[in-house]
Amino acid sequence: MKAIRFHGDTVVTGPGSLSHLQTLSYERAMVVTGGLSMFDTGVIDQVLKLLAHGGGQAEVYSGIGKNPTTEDVEKGTARFREWRPDLVVAVGGGSPIDAAKAMTLLYEFPSLKAEELADTPLPSRRRKTTFVAVPSTSGTATEVTHISVLTFLKQGIKRGVKAESLRPDLAILDGKLPMTMPADVAAETGMDALTHALECAVSPLGDEFTDTLSLSAAEGLLRYLPRSCEQGDLESRQKVHIYQCMAGMAFSNAGLGMVHGIAHAFGGRYNLGHGLLNAVLLPYVLAFNSKDERVKRRLEALADRTGKGNVIDQVLELRERIGIPQTLAQAGLAREAFERDFDWLSEHSLGGSTRVNPIAVTKEEMGSLLKDAYYGG
Repeated sequence: MKAIRFHGDTVVTGPGSLSHLQTLSYERAMVVTGGLSMFDTGVIDQVLKLLAHGGGQAEVYSGIGKNPTTEDVEKGTARFREWRPDLVVAVGGGSPIDAAKAMTLLYEFPSLKAEELADTPLPSRRRKTTFVAVPSTSGTATEVTHISVLTFLKQGIKRGVKAESLRPDLAILDGKLPMTMPADVAAETGMDALTHALECAVSPLGDEFTDTLSLSAAEGLLRYLPRSCEQGDLESRQKVHIYQCMAGMAFSNAGLGMVHGIAHAFGGRYNLGHGLLNAVLLPYVLAFNSKDERVKRRLEALADRTGKGNVIDQVLELRERIGIPQTLAQAGLAREAFERDFDWLSEHSLGGSTRVNPIAVTKEEMGSLLKDAYYGG
């Protein structure tokens, strides 16, 4: 027996759906975002104007970086405790939403500590706050998952914190927000979403529910992501926004795999973008996992749906078309650092999502795959 949950209370979708914020009532709202992009594009101003209909006071907390740390979370939590919000609205990419999830949890449960979140039993419900997630990028699907990915500074690695109390109550998928993404960000976040869909599609923990969502998401992303990157029109951006969310609904129930196990190790060590790492690693891991007959059949089923041949070849062609580097070296990881840290990377890439990879991986096999992904092979 297993329990399945695909999102919080509500998902509101479609161009202009940000206006749903004006239906919310509250006393004190905390709007959490990243750097300057949401200010420069006018999104934060729009959010504040819509929230003004709720009759309460709103404050903005900004400055969340691309790989939020436990220290960032503790700092933000301190401001939460001063402001005492009953509504949290996280706006931007996956990083500020993930950070806001963890901040909200620590705010509600003061006995918790950020550095211990991944190894501590966590509450299943929040009671003080309503949490609204408004993604402006199309990749992580954190707006519907019970996961917050943080860099744990003492360990020097990214880990996923999991609890139902982290799942947003309301997700708003307004295709006008990802219209603000430049092509390179659309490419990297879109490849993150495709990785979620494909890793979930071949997961041994999948079922009929998650298979339907993940395969449909992968098919849709392979179709619309090139156009989203090259033309950036509203239809393709909205489509990718929806498909990445579907992938999140699936993987939050069936898990991921080795791509994410490796990406979290490298991302925590070098502060590299998560979507970029997934994009580089995906075809290498798919090739490795294709030694498993079930994985091979799943990829063949997806190839039949797309009508465009071998899925790994499709991923390779897509990466080249949208400007994704082919190797970790091309992605900017210095050779000196890779060779110096090679043993640590091989060891720590075996943790996290790699533990539920369709094929068990030895440290030697991991090392060989990492060398292929770094040098090309």
